[in-house]
Amino acid sequence: MTVGRFAPSPSGRIHLGNILCCLLAWLSARQKGGRVVLRIEDLDTARCPRRYAEQMIEDLRWLGLFWDEGPEAGGSGGPFFQSQRTDLYQAALKRLEAMGLVYPCFCTRAELHASSAPHREDGQVVYAGTCRSLSPAQAAEKARLRPPALRLRVPDKEYRFTDGHMGLYGEHLDRDCGDFLLRRSDGMFAYQLAVVVDDAAMGVTEVVRGADLLSSTPRQLYLYELLGLTPPLFLHFPLLLAPDGRRLSKRNADAGLDTLQGRVSAEELLGRLAWLAGFNPSSRPRSAQSLLQDFSWEKVPQADIRLPENLFG
Repeated sequence: MTVGRFAPSPSGRIHLGNILCCLLAWLSARQKGGRVVLRIEDLDTARCPRRYAEQMIEDLRWLGLFWDEGPEAGGSGGPFFQSQRTDLYQAALKRLEAMGLVYPCFCTRAELHASSAPHREDGQVVYAGTCRSLSPAQAAEKARLRPPALRLRVPDKEYRFTDGHMGLYGEHLDRDCGDFLLRRSDGMFAYQLAVVVDDAAMGVTEVVRGADLLSSTPRQLYLYELLGLTPPLFLHFPLLLAPDGRRLSKRNADAGLDTLQGRVSAEELLGRLAWLAGFNPSSRPRSAQSLLQDFSWEKVPQADIRLPENLFG
């Protein structure tokens, strides 16, 4: 059975891009007769207070995007808040450490961005392996001054996969990414490790997410391989952009539900989003359930979608 999921990060009120992600994940799983898991990705508890998660749960219910497993619904894959799952991430980290693939890194973010190392298109630095060859004595001396982050050694190898929507994609991990973080210097586990552990533990077979995360997939495939886990089918969809071409952001309150709720109904919102994404023949109001008959990945564009100035009049 197909098991889909939506895994929002509750750092503010959800915007149209988050809603489109949840809608596509819900439709893709439901159309196959599958189940849907809701996971709250609140690893950064300072930025993701529980009240935001509670509001997000209310918003998803208002939209009619109900889940089979998750907060309030329960389920065997719980707990469904990442902040309550750190023991699982620690166990996976220990397995990787036992393979001799994890090492402490003392580079600060400022040092990384100021370095001459190449930068990816998304602005991330391709890590140059600065701390990879530190001796135990050198690492111990540096640890007296600041706690280290933990990085995973990557192989001189390309990881390629066929995305269910975007097609063939690959990256050479050593050249295009470099050794990547598993745990930050403040003890917070990194997204790459947490999402792999959680999706596998929750039985997720299909991951729908924005195209901005396409480049993270080769790193995750490497982790799936090391941990002996079966990766899901990945489907990445185009991003929604503000009318001026910026990416939508909770920080900038772009097209946030707090400004839309009260002005439009849930059906009006979903109908317009589905129309922009290519699978509602018109912009007329639609419920999530009614969109099942029209949804198809073949109808969803691959290029980013710019919102019109007056989407809701």
